[in-house]
Amino acid sequence: MLSPPADARRRERGDGTGLVRGPGRQYSFSMPCTTLDTTLTVLHTGTVIIDEALPYHRDTDRPLAWAHLLRGPEHLMTAPVSCYLIEGTHGLILIDSGWGSVNRSRAGRFANLRQQCCVNRAVLPQGQAIDEQLEERGIRPRDLDLVLLSHLHCDHADGLHHLKEAPRILVSAPELRAASRDRLRYLPHEWSDTGIDAFRWNSPVGPYGAGYDPFGDGRLVMVAVPGHSWGLCATILRSSSESGSDRDEWVEGVDAQGEDDPRELVLLASDAGYGRPSFRQGLRPGLVVDADLAAASLDWVRRVGTDPRCRSLIVNHDPEVVPGPRRL
Repeated sequence: MLSPPADARRRERGDGTGLVRGPGRQYSFSMPCTTLDTTLTVLHTGTVIIDEALPYHRDTDRPLAWAHLLRGPEHLMTAPVSCYLIEGTHGLILIDSGWGSVNRSRAGRFANLRQQCCVNRAVLPQGQAIDEQLEERGIRPRDLDLVLLSHLHCDHADGLHHLKEAPRILVSAPELRAASRDRLRYLPHEWSDTGIDAFRWNSPVGPYGAGYDPFGDGRLVMVAVPGHSWGLCATILRSSSESGSDRDEWVEGVDAQGEDDPRELVLLASDAGYGRPSFRQGLRPGLVVDADLAAASLDWVRRVGTDPRCRSLIVNHDPEVVPGPRRL
């Protein structure tokens, strides 16, 4: 099991929620339950132009190929930047925040993304920022019951300042600690005006036995899939429908040990993989903090995709994923 580092800036209180709370911040996850089906809406908050070696590492790649160093434009690709709106039993939940509107001007993009602007080239058309897409649906940031971050890389955290009125914004403790120390991979100004807190693992799931179940019912579980970043999380979303499949075909780590859950699920794999080459060829990301962890995390995600309970495997930057609602 992963042993998440302690976050020196925060106090842990053993209240059973798995939440690492800052002083004076009190949280309750007793959100209203309904009988409504859960709807997952994929939102594309612009795109990112990156070198193909960043999402898909090959052994023949030169060092720093993922940074587009000494490589021509033929190696560039465009990928969507996704967020996920979940509406159902536990209210309104948002995963990730996409690009912020500051990136719409060249000057704003350079000032905001700084040393990363040439590695991650942000493109954000009008109407595609996360607050704009929520407003289009009649949702204000303060209406969100929970915002979860898969990790804190710029294309996932840059829109957080649009969401600062949200009552709860959480990321894994290992990720928040890494972001406080690594100023090359992270841009802390993106969330400096946001009340972001950390959660600790409270559910032994995933490839490393480290997950976070904020509601305690298995409907939504953040699962540690480190490698691309130290605190990267995938998300298991379970439906109310049960699979009649043989338990012998179920993949280890989808359920906590001794807890067989027959419900069908969707796996949001974040940046553990990027698209079809990740899953067909087993190509891990080129940008990693630990290549072995990244490869092992991707291997687990690929296996979950073969679990008969898994309806869909969705990664954040897959150009083949069409935005819009899906009923779980």
